[in-house]
Amino acid sequence: MAQTITPKKLPQDALAELEGVNLNLCLTCGTCSGGCPATGLMDMDPRKFIRKVALGLYDELEKDPWVWVCTMCKRCQDACPMNVDIPKLIFTFRSHWPRSERPKGILGSCDLHVKSNGGAMGVPFDDFKFTVEDVAEELTEQEGFEDFKVYIDKEGAKYALNQNSREPVTEPDELVPLWKILYKVGADWTYYSQMWGGENYCMFLADDENWEKIIRAQAEHIDKLGCEYLVNTECGHSFYALWGGLRKFNIPHKFKLVSIVQLYAQWIREGKLQVNSDWNKDLKIKFTTQDPCNVVRKSLGDDFADDLRFVIKTVVGEENFIDVTPNKSQNYCCGGGGGSLQAGFTEERQAYGRKKFDQIMATGAGYVLVPCHNCHAQIHDLSEHYEGGFYVTHLWTLICLAMGILGENERVYLGPDLAEFGL
Repeated sequence: MAQTITPKKLPQDALAELEGVNLNLCLTCGTCSGGCPATGLMDMDPRKFIRKVALGLYDELEKDPWVWVCTMCKRCQDACPMNVDIPKLIFTFRSHWPRSERPKGILGSCDLHVKSNGGAMGVPFDDFKFTVEDVAEELTEQEGFEDFKVYIDKEGAKYALNQNSREPVTEPDELVPLWKILYKVGADWTYYSQMWGGENYCMFLADDENWEKIIRAQAEHIDKLGCEYLVNTECGHSFYALWGGLRKFNIPHKFKLVSIVQLYAQWIREGKLQVNSDWNKDLKIKFTTQDPCNVVRKSLGDDFADDLRFVIKTVVGEENFIDVTPNKSQNYCCGGGGGSLQAGFTEERQAYGRKKFDQIMATGAGYVLVPCHNCHAQIHDLSEHYEGGFYVTHLWTLICLAMGILGENERVYLGPDLAEFGL
């Protein structure tokens, strides 16, 4: 016999928080669930979740761990015929968890970022400064970069760059290809000392207070330096944390926020970044890409996705680029966003990523070029877990490879077919 569910009235504070979600507009059509890689995980899906909220089954959902498996990638909302804001719903329920009971990995990264005034790995500024200056000194020993200099808090620089703390802390050689590109185009740039880390796990934690604290500190410091642009390096969630945070918290700022991928495309079109695909004419190595949800679907849209493809095709050859299907704004989330890499639900995260893995395998490409740290880590893990055999690299790696300036220690993510190419 079917169970009768009696609708309950949501608490007033919950109704206020969910303003704009349009619960009553849900048609129960299931479009959201049909395109969601998290459907079925933990016996939950977007349609079931939103119907439970609409029916007032609030108590059942307040501690449902599925909210930490959903990456809030927004694919469900884009597909919804009534534009129901399901990601906002998930974010709200995350915020209702007692802070101390939220996933320890995300919580720890948020707290370390705020405490260190730097990044999610808790590295003090002096350590960051020592690392980048030490690596920069090593770069001057490479031919053609003898007069390279790295700047921190350079007043009046055109570009202020953030840097995901993974590079300076765990893989400092990955800093170098990006620096080489900036050097070759003659960019006037600087790092900055206040909240220099590009990541923002406080956003994933649904901790508005500290999300705002990090973004506001960055904005105030960069405006004080007088930089024209804040450049987010190859990371999707850190771009959205800035893009969304500046809007959500009405933070005044004078700089323009751009992605380094947009600048890659601009510099190639202007002839400043002199790169071509001649190196791959005989090799014919095939590449595909991942559209980071946070920077494509949730913020800059298909214009960014088109720039991404323009850069890749210029670097590897149009004939050697094989797109995933669907792609751009309709692309599947890889499962690495939303803090999932540090949420502790490893099996669910890998099951979530199966759609992405299958997408990539269908292309037959040997490499996935990914301008996002979380996507990079997740897709790399998917390749190993499901034995896909493909490699995952940053754009800066392939750009420098194509220019013939990629050093011996800057190839950790290349396969054996390219590990020594051009040395």
